Amino acid sequence: MSPSAYARAGVDIEAGDRAVDLMKASVARTRRPEVLGGLGGFAGFFDASALKDYRHPVLATSTDGVGTKVAIAQALDKHDTIGFDLIGMLVDDLVVCGAEPLFVTDYVACGRVVPERIAAIVSGIADACVAAGCSLVGGETAEHPGLLGPDEYDIAGATTGVVERDAILGADRIRAGDVVLALASSGLHSNGYSLVRHVLLTEAGWSLDRHVDELGRTLGEELLTPTRVYALDVLALIREVECHAFSHITGGGLANNLARVIPAGKRAVLRRDSWTPPAIFQLVQQVGKVSQPDIEATLNMGVGMVAVLPDTEVDRAVTLLNDRGIDAWVLGRIEDHDGDGVAELV
Repeated sequence: MSPSAYARAGVDIEAGDRAVDLMKASVARTRRPEVLGGLGGFAGFFDASALKDYRHPVLATSTDGVGTKVAIAQALDKHDTIGFDLIGMLVDDLVVCGAEPLFVTDYVACGRVVPERIAAIVSGIADACVAAGCSLVGGETAEHPGLLGPDEYDIAGATTGVVERDAILGADRIRAGDVVLALASSGLHSNGYSLVRHVLLTEAGWSLDRHVDELGRTLGEELLTPTRVYALDVLALIREVECHAFSHITGGGLANNLARVIPAGKRAVLRRDSWTPPAIFQLVQQVGKVSQPDIEATLNMGVGMVAVLPDTEVDRAVTLLNDRGIDAWVLGRIEDHDGDGVAELV
């Protein structure tokens, strides 16, 4: 039988169907009791009656992608961890306001559907959804021959969560004297990879299989380290400790992201001497001769999430986070300040 016209144009419908079959078990692992139906419909269903016990439920939503970190996954032909980068970027933007992530939808665009590769990507997304306590309720795989190379892909997604209106965290709760608590990142997470790739791969000419003594492993292994997903840890912290605000440290760096939740008349003073950035950050700065302001405005520098909370809650918060496997330390404090809310590294 001759191939269909669509197949001759580069789109393999049968491969897409095989990919769906391969990913069904992964998606099933994420299923919360509120999810209705299964994979393969035109829409995902979440039973909103589950929200009836909220006094005043507010839905929160976020959408994002992974950025050029996908180029590292493609170069190493390892695709089962990139899903943590996607889910981390999604759910941890929700949880900073106190919202519990409920469900996720994903989108994979590729030059050619390789069922096993798509299944590996979705398996990572599903694992990360389990780690975040949310369900993967649907998604889309799109084949774009001519726009993307046969082995190229990009991924994106969206998530929805819920929070009580009077429990929304943010700038209005922050007070002078509050402590800024740092939660350690697992590495670069999923931001600044255009800079990192330019410095280490293009300018320095390093290969991904190069063993780097300062890192204790190959460059590729370091660059593909999955983003830490903080959602359940932050929700546990909110339940046990009085918290005023959180900031997810993504593109733009530590001070710029924290400034987004600092109210007018206040400033966060952050001490550089409170921690030593992990080796990968120092390596990028040294090899690329990147200035301190530039690198701090691009990479997370080892801080993936920040909590703002009363001084009296610090010890309990650090203990809780340490018990959950997250290093945490006092990064700075909130002070009164004339003008717009700012965050400053000193």
